[in-house]
Amino acid sequence: MKFTIVAVGKLKERFWADACAEYLKRMQPYGKTAVKEIADIDPARAGGIDAARDREGAAIVAALLASSHVILLAIDGKERSSVSFSQRLDALALGGTSDIAFVIGGSDGVSAAVRERANETLSFGPITLPHNLARVVLLEQLYRAQKISRGEPYHK
Repeated sequence: MKFTIVAVGKLKERFWADACAEYLKRMQPYGKTAVKEIADIDPARAGGIDAARDREGAAIVAALLASSHVILLAIDGKERSSVSFSQRLDALALGGTSDIAFVIGGSDGVSAAVRERANETLSFGPITLPHNLARVVLLEQLYRAQKISRGEPYHK
């Protein structure tokens, strides 16, 4: 299985980068996991929020492979437990999907083009998470899902 996380913005603080690096390292035995960072666009320089969101969206869509099953992280997405998330990834793999891309949009959301490209949405609940933290949580949940799927100790 190949996982790609397409995220708007860079991890500026070292503690976010260190946390992501730790989970990327832990994911190595379970398949390739990569992060593609998309530059966040300043609405003041882009002609407004909609224009910035559209430019970010175009970059997100361009970063996705045509063969990828795309899961957009969105507050209005489907909520899943860790076990349910693991089962969903297993179901995708058993159905022949070998490349899953997760999208974490910018602070003003994602464009209609990104929503249209997404095959499904996922929510970590009704709380608002900083995008940096959402990236760490996603990586941790991917790692946890792999452990659950294989019956390995970690999940409690």
